[in-house]
Amino acid sequence: MSVDVGGVAVHGYFDERFAGTVEVFAGNFKNGEDVGASYALSKDGEMIVDIWAGHLDEAQEVAWEEDTIVNVFSSTKTVSFLCTLVLADRGLLDFDAPVSTYWPEFAQNGKEGVLVWHLMNHAAGLSGMDVPVSSADFYDWDKITGLLAAQAPWWEPGTASGYHALTQGYLIGEVVRRITGKTLGEFVRDEIAGPLDADFFVGVPDEAFPRIGNLIVPQGTNSNNQKLNDDPDSISQRTFANPNPRAEDSWTPEWRRAEIPAANGHGNARSLVRIQTPLACGGSAFGVDLFSAKTAGSVMEPRIEGDDLVLMVPFTFGLGFGLNRGPIPMSPNKNACFWGGWGGSSVLVDQDARLAMSYVMNKMFPGLLGDTRSYMIRQQAYEDLAD
Repeated sequence: MSVDVGGVAVHGYFDERFAGTVEVFAGNFKNGEDVGASYALSKDGEMIVDIWAGHLDEAQEVAWEEDTIVNVFSSTKTVSFLCTLVLADRGLLDFDAPVSTYWPEFAQNGKEGVLVWHLMNHAAGLSGMDVPVSSADFYDWDKITGLLAAQAPWWEPGTASGYHALTQGYLIGEVVRRITGKTLGEFVRDEIAGPLDADFFVGVPDEAFPRIGNLIVPQGTNSNNQKLNDDPDSISQRTFANPNPRAEDSWTPEWRRAEIPAANGHGNARSLVRIQTPLACGGSAFGVDLFSAKTAGSVMEPRIEGDDLVLMVPFTFGLGFGLNRGPIPMSPNKNACFWGGWGGSSVLVDQDARLAMSYVMNKMFPGLLGDTRSYMIRQQAYEDLAD
């Protein structure tokens, strides 16, 4: 269906309880903050909001369609976390085991004691790279994983988090590959997105390219990450200096085809919610038993907390996801977890409410730590749910 919300054509469907949520979503278009976007929400394993609006271009000549997908940057990480949960549930992965149990070459340069959960929680000390790498190097899996295996940690692993913005995906992905023989993108396709009928890719097939919308990159987007810390020798600056992708890299076929599991997943709000709904509902949804309720609950157990050495703000991490702790609540419920992507995409999973929601857009917000668009939608959704 299509409804006019204050002059904005919103497509899709939604439970009438969430009319206020739809109004907030449409408001982002009326005030010029959004060009094209999608939002979805599931409750008790049922999709009850699935909407989209706007255009793929600033000239507003090409519509955002039901099957439009875009690069969601670090919201991709939330999908990589599910890969590890599936493997742990099958008894193939132990989060408390050394990484070298699965990837022997990793035990170099003082990394013998790095545990798998350190990779999940940005605590491995490998948030950036010593050897300079280019955008072309991002597409060479063996080169990046080889460099990370050889590198010494920048801090004592397990003692603090430091956001592994790009490196985390290679680290987790190589563990997945060593255990399964599949790349992380293949594992997502075969074991998660495929069974859940989720239109999500880590490594996009060429036939899906026509459905991809280019991200709209405002001035300053690429440089704002460097403003988190003024000290060029700080871990924060070193992390974002190398590797240092540009948002426009996402426009290229090389980026789209590659597997960069911390940054180049392509999908929309619907596909991310379908993927995360099992985590919200005790491990099962849409007829798929992804993992046990015990495994789902393990995500909410705090593993590490404190001021992040890269993002310079406090976080509490469970298994991969940020937990609902800290000064700005993401949910009224304790057992909720989240993460977002550069430019504004977001994912939230609330196990207390058995709810999953996601917001995906094409107009990037020029900052790393999110913006108010998804926050206001999320807050209104909780208000609508309570009414």
